[in-house]
Amino acid sequence: MSTSSVARILIVDDDQGNLKALQELLQGLGQKLVLANSGEEALRCVLRDDFAVIVLDVRMPGINGFETAKLIRERQRSRHTPIIFVTGAYEDLGSMFRGYEVGAVDYIVKPLNPEVLKSKISIFIELYVKNAALIREVAERMLTEERLRESEEKLRALAAHLQSVREEEQIRIAREIHDGLGQALTGLKMDLTWLAGELLADQKPLIEKIASMFRLIDDTIHSVRKIASGLRPEVLDEAGLAAAIGWQAKDFQLRTGIRCKVELPPDSDGLDAGRSTALFRIFQEVLTNVARHASATRVDVCMQRDADLLTLEVRDNGKGIASAEILNPKSLGLLGMRERVLPFNGRIEINGVRGKGTQVTVSIPLGPD
Repeated sequence: MSTSSVARILIVDDDQGNLKALQELLQGLGQKLVLANSGEEALRCVLRDDFAVIVLDVRMPGINGFETAKLIRERQRSRHTPIIFVTGAYEDLGSMFRGYEVGAVDYIVKPLNPEVLKSKISIFIELYVKNAALIREVAERMLTEERLRESEEKLRALAAHLQSVREEEQIRIAREIHDGLGQALTGLKMDLTWLAGELLADQKPLIEKIASMFRLIDDTIHSVRKIASGLRPEVLDEAGLAAAIGWQAKDFQLRTGIRCKVELPPDSDGLDAGRSTALFRIFQEVLTNVARHASATRVDVCMQRDADLLTLEVRDNGKGIASAEILNPKSLGLLGMRERVLPFNGRIEINGVRGKGTQVTVSIPLGPD
C-alpha cells in the first residue's frame, strides 16, 4: 500500500493489555495505529490528526466511551469519523442504543471475532482512502478551474487591450488620412482652380480636362472622408454617442435602402470613451448583420439612459435569427459583441422570432467597472 493511502486507526482503551492485544490484531492491516489509554488522550489525538476509524472502549475512568464519542462528534473535523465501540462487560440493550445514539457505527461485545473486526475496519479504511482520493481530485479540479478562469481573464484582458490598441491605431490612421490626404487634395484643388483661371476661353480641351480633374479630386476627397469615417467617425469624438448612432443609422439607410427609425436621448455627455466606442462598434456590427442576413426592410433603434444604466435596443423586421445561430461558437461577430461589453459588466440579449425579426438589447452599467 502506498504512503498516500496509509490511514490512521485510533485505538482507545484504559487497559494496557487490551490496548496491546488490539494493536497486535490490527497490525496486519498495514495502517498507522495510534494508541490512547483514556478519553482525554483520545480527544487530543482527534484534534491533532484525522482517522479512518476509531476503536473505542466503553467503560473508562474519567471521560467514558459514550462521552468521548459525543465530544468527537461535536467537532467539525471528526464529526463523520466512524466509531466502533468495543467492551468486555455485559451491556444491556439500552447501553447499545446509547452507543448508536452518540454516533457509533458498530457496538461489539467481547469476546470479539478478530476476522470480523478486521473486516469491518478494512471497509472503513477503504472508504477513507477513496474519500481522500476524491477530496484530492476535487481539489485538483478546483485548482484547474481556477487556473482556467485566470487564463480566461488574462485572454480577455489581452483581447480588450488589443481592441483598445486597434481603436487607437484606427483613430491615428483616420486623422492622418483626413488631415494629410484631405489637406493635400484641397491644396491640389486650389492650385487647379488657379490654373483654370489662367486658361483662355478658346483652350477648350484643357478646360474640359481640368473639369474632369476637378471631378476626380472631389470623388477622391469623398472617398478619403468615407475611409476616415469608417475607421473612426469624427462625430463620435466630437458630438458623442447619440449623434454618432444617428449618423450611422442615416448612412446605413442611404447605403442599403433599409428604413431606420431612431429614438435617441438629446445627448450623451459625460459618457466615457470606452463605453461610447463599445456601444458604437456593437451598433455597427448589428447593422452589418441586418444587411447581410436579416432580409429586413425596417430597423428601429432606441437608446435610453438613466442614472445607472445605458440601454441600446435594435429591432428589425427580417426573417429572425435562430437559437442555434445565437449559440454558435463560430459566430465571431456575436462573440465580439459580447466581449466588448464584458469590461464594463454589460450584457447583450439577442432574441429572434422566425418571420418576425430579431431584437438585440445592449445594457451597460454607468457606475464603476
